[in-house]
Amino acid sequence: MFRRETSNVKTGRIGENLACEYLVGKGYRILKRNYRQPWGEIDIVARAPDNTLVFVEVKTINNPGEVSLLPEDEASASKIKKLKRTCEQFVSKFEELLDEKRGWRIDLVAIELRDQVPTIRHYENIY
Repeated sequence: MFRRETSNVKTGRIGENLACEYLVGKGYRILKRNYRQPWGEIDIVARAPDNTLVFVEVKTINNPGEVSLLPEDEASASKIKKLKRTCEQFVSKFEELLDEKRGWRIDLVAIELRDQVPTIRHYENIY
């Protein structure tokens, strides 16, 4: 069965691609994308330049007329809690990716597609 891609899914995919480009430009190495479990999903798993394992939540908005809503507003406490659980499961399953000296963290990459040039904000260690 053919499924049409919704505008939200398309916006999310664009945001994740932009986030990966941004992170690679900052010296990160992308390890995995869209890691799914029944209780949650990790958008991006990356290795930071300092060797820390980083789980990245990407929030993207594409509302040219709406300036009061920010992508950060979509990162609710309950979503972050589910993400943390998924990250803990990932670390236990892929222990070889964890540098014991550096550990792991959760970052948020917020992207606004309001103008021709996207606005990208990176928040480290949000949890």
